[in-house]
Amino acid sequence: MNNAHHYEVDLTWTNDRKGTISSPVLNSSIEVATPPEFPKGIPGIWSPEHLLVAAVNSCYMTTFLAIAENSKLDFVSFDCKAVGILEQPEGKYMITTVLLKPVLVITDGHYAERAMRVLEKTEKACLISNSIKSEVKLDAVVRVVHA
Repeated sequence: MNNAHHYEVDLTWTNDRKGTISSPVLNSSIEVATPPEFPKGIPGIWSPEHLLVAAVNSCYMTTFLAIAENSKLDFVSFDCKAVGILEQPEGKYMITTVLLKPVLVITDGHYAERAMRVLEKTEKACLISNSIKSEVKLDAVVRVVHA
């Protein structure tokens, strides 16, 4: 049985340090550019660095949703901030670390420890995190609110 999946992304250079990415299976495109920290970079446009951090963060969310459902974990809300740290170890640019800061809100404090285990399991199961060299760190918070 072949479990390979393919995700096609097309890029067209538009001008300067900008281009547009799209996919034949998606309805929208994204303008991308060199980030402003680099020569001729353009502020206010998604960069490859933002997209890499977004890939980790969005994969974390979708993995969490699947694991929470399978674990029958009820929650009120889920938000996650992600920060990528760009450094130059050994003279090469790379995102060395992606810090994930999920905040999970639940209504029953008896499930707080279980909720934290689900968040931790999610980090270990995220396929994008498992596919990159960057270290992915988790700084998770479980909040209990009473309905």
